[in-house]
Amino acid sequence: MRSISYLILFCLFSPISILAKSPPSIVNMKCEYLVEPIGVDVAHPRLSWQLHDERNGAKQTGYQVFVGTDSAQVASGKGSEWATGKVISDNYLIKYSGKKLLPFTIYFWRVDVWDKEGKKVQKISISKFETGVKEMSNWKGAWISDVQDVTLKPAPYFRKNFQSSTTKKIKSARAYIAAGGLFELTINGEKVGDHSLNPMYTRFDRRNLYLSYDITKQLRNGENVLGVLLGNGWYNHQSTAVWFFDKAPWRNRPTFCMDTRITYEDGSIEIITTDRSWKTSLSPVIFNSIYTAEHYDARLEQLGWDTPGFDDTKWKNTILRAAPSQNIVSQMLHPIRKGMELEAKVRKFNDSTYVFSLDKNISGVSKLKVKGEKGTVIRLKHGERLLKNGKVDLSNIDYHFRPTDDKDPFQTDIFILNGNGEETFMPRFNYKGFQYVEVSSSRPVSLNNESLTAYFMHSDVPVSGKVTSSNKTLDKIWEATNNSYLANLFGYPTDCPQREKNGWTGDAHIAIETGLYNFDGITIYEKWLADHRDEQQPNGVLPSIIPTGGWGYEWGNGPDWTSTIAIIPWNIYLFYGDTTILSDNYQNIKRYVDYLDQISPTGLTSWGLGDWVPVKSKSSVELTSSIYYFVDATILAKTAKLLHKQADYEKYRSLAEKIKHAINDKFLHKESGIYAKGTQTELSAPLFWNLVPSELKAKVAANLAKKVTAEGFHLDVGLLGTKTILNALSENGYADLAYKIASQETYPSWGWWIVNGATTLYENWDIDAPRDISMNHIMFGEVGAWIYKSLGGIKADPESPGFKNVLIKPHFVEGLDSFAATHESPYGTIKSSWEKSGKTINYRLTIPPNSTATVSLDKIKDRKIYIDGKAHELKEIKLESGFYNIKLIDP
Repeated sequence: MRSISYLILFCLFSPISILAKSPPSIVNMKCEYLVEPIGVDVAHPRLSWQLHDERNGAKQTGYQVFVGTDSAQVASGKGSEWATGKVISDNYLIKYSGKKLLPFTIYFWRVDVWDKEGKKVQKISISKFETGVKEMSNWKGAWISDVQDVTLKPAPYFRKNFQSSTTKKIKSARAYIAAGGLFELTINGEKVGDHSLNPMYTRFDRRNLYLSYDITKQLRNGENVLGVLLGNGWYNHQSTAVWFFDKAPWRNRPTFCMDTRITYEDGSIEIITTDRSWKTSLSPVIFNSIYTAEHYDARLEQLGWDTPGFDDTKWKNTILRAAPSQNIVSQMLHPIRKGMELEAKVRKFNDSTYVFSLDKNISGVSKLKVKGEKGTVIRLKHGERLLKNGKVDLSNIDYHFRPTDDKDPFQTDIFILNGNGEETFMPRFNYKGFQYVEVSSSRPVSLNNESLTAYFMHSDVPVSGKVTSSNKTLDKIWEATNNSYLANLFGYPTDCPQREKNGWTGDAHIAIETGLYNFDGITIYEKWLADHRDEQQPNGVLPSIIPTGGWGYEWGNGPDWTSTIAIIPWNIYLFYGDTTILSDNYQNIKRYVDYLDQISPTGLTSWGLGDWVPVKSKSSVELTSSIYYFVDATILAKTAKLLHKQADYEKYRSLAEKIKHAINDKFLHKESGIYAKGTQTELSAPLFWNLVPSELKAKVAANLAKKVTAEGFHLDVGLLGTKTILNALSENGYADLAYKIASQETYPSWGWWIVNGATTLYENWDIDAPRDISMNHIMFGEVGAWIYKSLGGIKADPESPGFKNVLIKPHFVEGLDSFAATHESPYGTIKSSWEKSGKTINYRLTIPPNSTATVSLDKIKDRKIYIDGKAHELKEIKLESGFYNIKLIDP
C-alpha cells in the first residue's frame, strides 16, 4: 500500500511523469492566422498548424495537405482543389497553391503529419475557410446614403424589407457589407455579430474594408428585414482638433454597400442588394463622434424599425453614391469587441450628480441603466482622474481638442430620456479612455452601483504570453503595460484612447515586441502596414500618424518615428517566421531608405523628434535619427537577402556600413568610450542597435552602468531610450542593474507610477507634469518585452525565426527570488521559469514540438549545471523539444 502511495506522489511531482501521454495530434489549424475565417480574398491563403506531442524530441518530419469543397472527400484523404503529396519538411506554415479559389465558396482542408519516428499522426484534423467577394466585379449592390450633407448630425437608419422563398429551404446565407463610416447591421431586429466599430479605419479614398457574416440562422422563410445604422467614424469627422480630422480629403456623409446572398437547398441563389429601394430615416443617435462622444435622444426611437411589419411609409428612399475608393478588400483581422466587464462604485453628490469609479483605467464604453422623467438630459463625462472635489477632471486629456461651440463636450455622452420606465444607453460608434464617469442630470434621478457598467474594448487579439514573479510591483508593471497595449489597439496601434486615438508610428515600433510577446497581433499589424502603403508619398515619405487625413507629413515624422515601415515587418518575421509582410512591404521600405539616402549623403540625418519626453537629459537628435536610419538600411539589406535580391543586399549592406562609420566617426569618443554627451540614451542606443565596435562594447557598457548608478539606479531617458536602456544593460553584463531600474518604486520609474495607483502606463514620468500627461499611453512599454527577454531569457533566433529555434538566456538577477514566463509561439508553448533556493537555482524550461533551443546560462565562478540530473560543462547547450529540469548550484 505504501509503495502505491509513493508511486502516486512520484507521478504527480516528477518533472517527467510516467503517466501515459496523450497520442500526437494536430491542433490550432488556421487560415491567414484566423480560425475558420469567412471572407478570405487572397489568392494564396496561408495555412498553418501545430503538432501536439508531449514526448521529448517531438518534431514533424513530413506533412501532406488536402483541400477540397467536399468535407467527406477531404476527410477521406482526397483534395479536389489541391493535394500536396507527402512533403518531407518540418514547415508548419504553407501557402495554398492549388486551383484558383472561387468566390463565395467553402473550402475544407486536412493536414496529415509524420512524427519524429516517421509515423503518421493517426488523429485526423480538418478545418475550413470560406472565400469572400474576391473581385470588385463580383459586387452587385450600389453604394447608398441618405443625403450628401456632412454637417447633418443625426445618424441615419436604413431598412430593406424582402421576401425569401417560402417553398425552398435556406441552406446558407451570407451578408457582405462595406462602409464609409461605421455600421451596425441587424436582421429582423437582431444584431449581427458581436463586433464593434466596423469597419476599421483606413485611408478611405484609397482602400475600404468589407465584412462577411454568416446570417443563416437569422434569416427566415418569408418576410425579412435588413437594418443598418450608420455612424460617422473617421469618415465624416464632425469634431475639431489640432489634427484637422474634419478636413480629411475623403470626408462625406456615411455610406455603405451590401450584398446578401441566400443559397437554397436546391442550389439556387438569391441576392438582395443595396439600391434606391432601401428606405432611410434619421435615428435617435442625434450626434456621434469617434473622437468625442455620442448623443442619443430616446424620445426619437422608432420601435421595431428593423423588424417585419413596421410602417415605413414616411421614410425616404436612399440616394446613390460613388464608392469611396475602387479598392474594397476583406477585413481579415481580429475584430474589436467589448471584452472585460467592469463594475463601478458610485459616490453620490446630490440627486443629480454621481461619480462612478472603476478599479482600472480602460478604453471602452459605459452602459447606463436609469429611470427618469421624459426629457431629462443626462451627461456622462468620462475621465482618467478626479478633481480635489471628487468630480471628473478632463484637463489632462482635452488639451488638443478645439471645439467650435459647447454642443460637443469632450468624452461626454448625452442621453435624453423618453420616460418609459427603465432605459438603457450605451454608445455604438464611440469609445473613450477613462477610469471615472461623472453622471449629471437635468432632473433628479436615483443611481446605485448597479446603474453603470463599463466595458474594456479593444481589438480582440488572442493572448500569447504570461508573466509572474516574486516581485508584485514588477507583475503590476507587466499588467499595466498590457492594459495600455490593448487600450491602444483598435484595428491599428494608437498612442492613447482619449486625447488623440492616433496611430503614432514611434509609439508603435517601440512597443512592437511587447505586443508580440503578449498577444497574437499579426493580423492587426498586417492591416496597419497596408495603411502605411496607402499613406506613403511617391518619394518615400511617410506621415507620423497612420492613417491620417493629411496631418503628419510636415511634423513628427522622420526615421526615429516612421521606421515602422521596416521595424514592424522585421519583428513580425522574427516572431512568426513568415516573410509575407516583408515581401509585401519590400518596395516601400526600399523607397523610404532611398529617400533617406537622398537627403542624407553623409550618412547622418537630424530629421526626427528625438528622445521624446525625457526625464531631464536631452540626447542628440542627429545621433538617434541616424541610428534609426542605420536600422532601416540594415533591415532592408537583410530582407533583400531573404528575398534573394542579391544586388540590393550588397547595396544596402554597404549603405548600412557607411551610416555606421559616419555615426561612430562623429559621435564616438574612442578613448573614453562615450557617445555624444554620454546621456543614458546616447550610450544605450548604439549598444542595443549594434553600432559599437566590438572592442569598445565593454567600455561603452561600463560607462552606461556608471551613468545609471550615478542616477541612483533611475531612468533618465525618453521614448527612444526606454527601448534601449534595459536591453543594452542586460545584453552587456549588467542584468542586475537593469532589474534595479525596472523594479524601482521611486521617481522616475514605471514602479513609481504603480505605487501611486497606476493600472496603465503614463505619457510622462512626472505624474504632476503640466502637459503630456495622458494616463494611458503605450510609448514607454518596452519594459513588457524586456521582462521576457532578460528575466525569462526568451528570444527569437534571426537565423531560425518564428521560434523554430529559441534563444534562451535567462538572467537570475539579484533581488528577485522567482520568475516564470510563457509565450505561445507558432510551434506551441515556450515556458521559462526559475526559483532560488539557497545556493541552488531551479530552472525549468519547456520547448514546444518541432522547435529547438540554444540555451546560454550565466556561469558564475564554479557554478555547476545539471540538466535532468546530468552534469553539463558547456556554457551554451543545444536542446531539442521537451521539458527540462535544470539546476545551477553555486559551490
